[in-house]
Amino acid sequence: MRAETRHRPTVTIEESVDDQTAQDYFGLYRQTFGELATRAVARQVLHESEFMEEMRDPRVHKYVARVGEQIVGISTLTADLETVPWISPDYFAHHFPEHTARRAVFYLGFTLVRAEHRRSRVFQAMIERVVEVLVAERAVCAWDICAFNDDSLGFGAAIEHFLHGQAEVTVEKIDRQTYYAGTFAGPVRAG
Repeated sequence: MRAETRHRPTVTIEESVDDQTAQDYFGLYRQTFGELATRAVARQVLHESEFMEEMRDPRVHKYVARVGEQIVGISTLTADLETVPWISPDYFAHHFPEHTARRAVFYLGFTLVRAEHRRSRVFQAMIERVVEVLVAERAVCAWDICAFNDDSLGFGAAIEHFLHGQAEVTVEKIDRQTYYAGTFAGPVRAG
């Protein structure tokens, strides 16, 4: 049995982290998401300043998975949608007014797992902790997945399947943005 699969990770919830820890987290974040810079049109990777701000912000809870002393995964979750610059809090207030009124609309910012632990239970352990909060709050939780991770790797279907094993939940696509590119070779030929 591989070492990373023998030990169930422990998951702690941190409201804010010190700068050195945030730098360590940022290294893992860049290592995990860096390749999406060339695989997704929309920017999938936070700039360092954005990442550091999120790590310091107590409104963004950091679910940190460890095996022993090693950090092997991180997820972020917030009920303050203003902390997520790429979404519209007004959309959620309009479509989920009852949940919004009781502050039960959450956004899952990112979830990452260190490469050598991706076939272990790290992802599941973090999301199980997130689901505990969402079930207790009878919440709405949104997240986004770029087309590469969704279409090529099947993340959306896998996450939905996992969530159905954790709670009574309805998962639906609420929006989609499609990017197009035109490659121009010259003027229209007469004739």
